[in-house]
Amino acid sequence: MRIAFLLDPLESIEPNLETTSWLMYECNQRGHTVYFLEPHDIYVRGSRLVARMRNITVPPDQSMDAYWTNAIGCLKREELIFEEITEIDALFLRKDPPLDHQTMEFLAHVEDQVFIINSTRGQMVANSKLYLLNFPDIIPETHISRDPTRLRKIIEEFGGEMVVKPLSRSKGEGVIKVSSADRDNLNSLIHYYVHSYLPYPQREVIMVQEYLEEVRERGDVRIMLLNGEIVGSMRRIPAEGDFRTNVHAGASVAKHHITGSDRRICETIRPRLVADGLYFVGIDIIGDKLVEINVVSPAGIPRINRLDEVKIQAQVIDFVEDQAALLKSGA
Repeated sequence: MRIAFLLDPLESIEPNLETTSWLMYECNQRGHTVYFLEPHDIYVRGSRLVARMRNITVPPDQSMDAYWTNAIGCLKREELIFEEITEIDALFLRKDPPLDHQTMEFLAHVEDQVFIINSTRGQMVANSKLYLLNFPDIIPETHISRDPTRLRKIIEEFGGEMVVKPLSRSKGEGVIKVSSADRDNLNSLIHYYVHSYLPYPQREVIMVQEYLEEVRERGDVRIMLLNGEIVGSMRRIPAEGDFRTNVHAGASVAKHHITGSDRRICETIRPRLVADGLYFVGIDIIGDKLVEINVVSPAGIPRINRLDEVKIQAQVIDFVEDQAALLKSGA
């Protein structure tokens, strides 16, 4: 098969720690032709959607480090492949947030001809934290506003600690804990986060969410879902002096056994994820509450693989092969 990956520059990726590199490695190991492109490589020619791509297929059975070095080496070749998107079999959208909406709009026109994971429509509706609002019964108490006065009143009435989250950032960036007990700093922080110096329509909307005390000692759980089914999980423990569980923020990982509560949460969200074409997703759970749904370049494969001695990437590529074949056959 011909499988393309749309992502950030290859040089920016740490191959042994990134989900994207292991997906690419698995495709290469199976003998698929692997292409690399970035969002700016997509354009329209004669009403046809075309991409400037690089063929980064290299000999199989190399270590990850050697494979990645050789793949990057392919970028130094002179030739670019100008290919209609519909000529490839599958396309992974793995560019890190924020979502590139123009790219999604381009690709939406070919989703009936190329298997795209995750779907453009799904990513557009689910890329921000607002998607959680589809599941009000299983998320912490949540408020969203750009009005500093309203947000301060919410936190004060809550009477405890809450978490402030910008809607469209990732990897724990900008996530802070605030308290009604520290009113001076609380007021300043809220004004800073919403950019209150701007006219009201231009201010940033932020989410204020109940702080779940369990995260302090037990962290959270990252669960990887493939077509709505659990394929792996891990627990993430915050670094000393921090409450954020993002690995990029210094959290450590530990083995996790799926609980009944985990399964109930996954069963609750599965129908909506599948309906929205969100086939490969990472969700975050604290206690019995869903706190995050990651649909844009979800991560976790390398660390879960090491903890559980599995190869989640093989399951993902099995699924992609099956779905791409079905789509191309018209079944």
